[in-house]
Amino acid sequence: MGNQDKHWILALLLLGFLEPCLGAGNQQVTCDSAAEGTFHDYGAMTLNGSQYVPFSKYRGKTILVVNVASYYDSFFFFWSDLNALHNDLKDYGFTVLGFPCNQFGKQEPGDNSELLATLKYVRPGNGFVPDFEIFQKGDVNGQKEQSVFTFLKNACPPVGDSFGNPTNRLFWEPLKVNDIKWNFEKFLVGPNGRVVKRWYPRVSVTVVRKDVMDYFRAQRKTQK
Repeated sequence: MGNQDKHWILALLLLGFLEPCLGAGNQQVTCDSAAEGTFHDYGAMTLNGSQYVPFSKYRGKTILVVNVASYYDSFFFFWSDLNALHNDLKDYGFTVLGFPCNQFGKQEPGDNSELLATLKYVRPGNGFVPDFEIFQKGDVNGQKEQSVFTFLKNACPPVGDSFGNPTNRLFWEPLKVNDIKWNFEKFLVGPNGRVVKRWYPRVSVTVVRKDVMDYFRAQRKTQK
């Protein structure tokens, strides 16, 4: 059995212990392309706080938005998988954008300045450096959620059918059915800024890659 297979089995076992109550429900949903506004209406600060990035700079690109966490032991290899996805598809006008969040199990507790060092030396470690843009830590649910996540969630039906037991796991109020359920939920945004698809946190990057390629093929057909 290879190391990668062992990682998957270990992660699934850990997930069974750590998140026994998360309902599966819909693993992926198609979003409303006619929802009010676009992704390009929003923006965020870079991780080091040096620059505000208007998302209009990504006009014409296909974006994968992911709420990330560097202390998520069960699926730490999501980071490497997202790096590979970003690098493999960037020549097609695709990019990943990461948004750290500490609302799920307090799994992003450090300062913004600590995140890259955590990734490099701890999880995934081995000198890992993300090749995609990561923005400053912020909320994705609740009263102080970032406005871009309000937009993304309003454009899509919910994924997953429950939050499980929120005690000492979920750190926002009030809980809403369309809220993000856990770390590494994913949204696909088209070149026009409209939200295309939403995936449940546990959905692997392999599945997301296939769906993104299917989306690219469908777009090429419509342009002929």
